[in-house]
Amino acid sequence: MALNRRAFVAAALGSCAALAAPGLLTGRASASSYFNGVTQDNGFRYRQTNFEKIDPVWRRQMVKYFSSEPPGSIVVDTNNHFLYVVWENNTALRYGVGVGREGFKWYGRARVDRKALWPRWVPPPEMLKRQPDLPRLVEGGAANNPLGPRAMYLYRDGVDTGYRLHGTLEPWSIGQDVSSGCIRMFPEDIIDLYQRAPKGTRVLVLEHLGTSAG
Repeated sequence: MALNRRAFVAAALGSCAALAAPGLLTGRASASSYFNGVTQDNGFRYRQTNFEKIDPVWRRQMVKYFSSEPPGSIVVDTNNHFLYVVWENNTALRYGVGVGREGFKWYGRARVDRKALWPRWVPPPEMLKRQPDLPRLVEGGAANNPLGPRAMYLYRDGVDTGYRLHGTLEPWSIGQDVSSGCIRMFPEDIIDLYQRAPKGTRVLVLEHLGTSAG
């Protein structure tokens, strides 16, 4: 399954904009309820997710999972908003994720060829044309950096696809079609995944649900 033409076009347009999930929140008070204090990580601070506010289905958990991918692989089910790390014996560690909105979805195989702690974010020119008010560069650890505490960069045949697995500033967006193509995760979950998935990890993003999960 290859990354299709629309996938690379979407990548060229920039895939990691911080986009609010419309209709999910009614104001600042609603947003603040999704956080529970702050914590330190590698010299930076981030707002902890209030998981009591999160539907249990999106919380990290071990599940039964049947896949032809080898153990250690990452499989993203964009239909159901889950990311799986495949384990042995038909099991997997499952994370809830936010995925690309309509027109920015992508599918296919890739590989984690770069990883970054507290990555900086540079919107590409095409994105700045659509959203000229965006900053030109956001340093890692900044409160408005949409990548959060970690980013894992997806490559195909040695070429950066433009897509990332990364954190989010909007925990309410997990389980939604909200991004410009990147796979967003709770900050706590991208930190966990970053530790589990070394460079070279295989990634498969499913166009249609091709495996069964529990």
